[in-house]
Amino acid sequence: MSFHGILPNKKTANKTKYIFVSGGVLSGLGKGVTAASLGVLLQAHGYKVSIIKCENYLNLDSGNINPIEHGDVFLCEDGLEADLDLGTYERFLGEEVGSKNFTTMGQIYSSVIEKTKDLQFNGATVDAIPYVPEEVIRRIKTVGEDADIVLVELGGTAGEYQNVIYYEAYRILHQRQPLDTIHIHLTYLPRPDHLKELKSKPTQMSVKAINAMGIQPDFIVGRAVHEIDEKRREKISYYCNIDKEDVISNPDCKTIYEIPLIFLKQKLDRKVLAKLNLPAKKINLNPWKNLVKIVQEKNTHPTKIAIVAKYISTGDYELEDSYKSLIESLQHASWNQDASLEIVFVNAEKLGRGKSAELKKLKTADGIVVPIGWGERGVEGKIDAITYARKNKVPYLGLCYGMQLASIEFARNVVGLKDAHTTEVDPNTPHPIVHDIPFDEKYQRIKGDGASMRLGAYDCVLKPGTLAHSIYKKHKAFKDLKKNLISERHRHRFEFNNDYRQQLEEKGFVISGTSPDDFFVEVIELPKKIHPFFIATQAHPEYKSRPLSPHPLFIEFMKATLAK
Repeated sequence: MSFHGILPNKKTANKTKYIFVSGGVLSGLGKGVTAASLGVLLQAHGYKVSIIKCENYLNLDSGNINPIEHGDVFLCEDGLEADLDLGTYERFLGEEVGSKNFTTMGQIYSSVIEKTKDLQFNGATVDAIPYVPEEVIRRIKTVGEDADIVLVELGGTAGEYQNVIYYEAYRILHQRQPLDTIHIHLTYLPRPDHLKELKSKPTQMSVKAINAMGIQPDFIVGRAVHEIDEKRREKISYYCNIDKEDVISNPDCKTIYEIPLIFLKQKLDRKVLAKLNLPAKKINLNPWKNLVKIVQEKNTHPTKIAIVAKYISTGDYELEDSYKSLIESLQHASWNQDASLEIVFVNAEKLGRGKSAELKKLKTADGIVVPIGWGERGVEGKIDAITYARKNKVPYLGLCYGMQLASIEFARNVVGLKDAHTTEVDPNTPHPIVHDIPFDEKYQRIKGDGASMRLGAYDCVLKPGTLAHSIYKKHKAFKDLKKNLISERHRHRFEFNNDYRQQLEEKGFVISGTSPDDFFVEVIELPKKIHPFFIATQAHPEYKSRPLSPHPLFIEFMKATLAK
């Protein structure tokens, strides 16, 4: 048998180090937050840190996955539609991520199969092992080409058949480079109400599962409602064959941004660097500490913001992760403005059916956001919410679909084009305010069966004297101020119909941002004499907001809600 990789005779330390982060017991524990928090500490020591998320599913990206099922799709600068953990990486590490930082089992198998077609394996029988783990290792090493330390987050939960390949990749890489790789296993310690103590048995069983794959974790990070006490540390140490000092507590806290400080207190960063034979230094986390202090303080200025949502209900529960980046952006802005933020979700579908309970929630809001969306479900409810915001002078922020529907609402209720719509919902509308355009490779990429989309960062020219221009200028957020140029991320298929520009503008509609060639309408607003704060963008500023540098649009929207 011909193997893709052969163990080196001499085990030496290489420049790049690799930290694998896996999870056990249950999904959604916070592997991404754990990895990102450790990354913050390692960055503070002066190391260049990069991250890669390894997903289990066969989808080539996260773009077509129902957000109710898998949470918010995070849009990267290069157009990648990825898992929401990539947003966590950007927000914590302050670095842009993209295609190289994300892989799925679908991508990996597709790549291996294509290589077999090209005879790249010299006629070998291509079995899953070793060829598929080798492709995983290749992708991890690509990330490491310009990094000192790579954090590798393994999707799913230990014991699932879907992710065995990723664990095998770690086993192989660790066997080759034992001085360069360590494994952190994140588990859960439940606290049953009738027992009133943390239980370590699920952690023991989870570690047993990865032991069966030939892996011994270097650290066990225990998620729990409380800190792990000495008794539980001793039990985990004894039964999981690990030093007690390497059992790290990750308790519930008010904000995920506190976790780097929780790890710092337990010296996780120094313990990790010691195992990787890397020097540590005295670090300064004052900006992070100040952020956590602001979050934990009781803010004095209350505000309530309604998100008119359609991807929210899952059985008897509300899945806020469907709007993760939006919620984060609003929180960043609230901390910046010393605001006590309350977010209420208004079910767009029920609002469109005239449900008084949803309308009552809308009427209590100091600001209204209509975010991304696809298809006809809930559209009329969103338009009703926009009408309410416009007529009652409630601060309004429209994102993507929220801009398109704001344009339609204005056309219907101000211009008088009663049947105005988007061809996405009504292909036969007599007034297609929003429509799809022929594919042009300089603007779009093909996604699926002939569906074209604008994905990733695109430039926009803002009109001087408008609200949009004043916001970006005030916060020094222009890409090129002399050219009035900004850049924002896009993720959509349908566009504002230029045939209706003049008709809407004559009635007071303001087109404040367009593409550099004036082909796409990018930002719309209402004049201040008509409305104190009404702005919408075809772009997605929520994907660029960070806790230490909130996005200007969200800051000014928050100010407007506080003023109301």
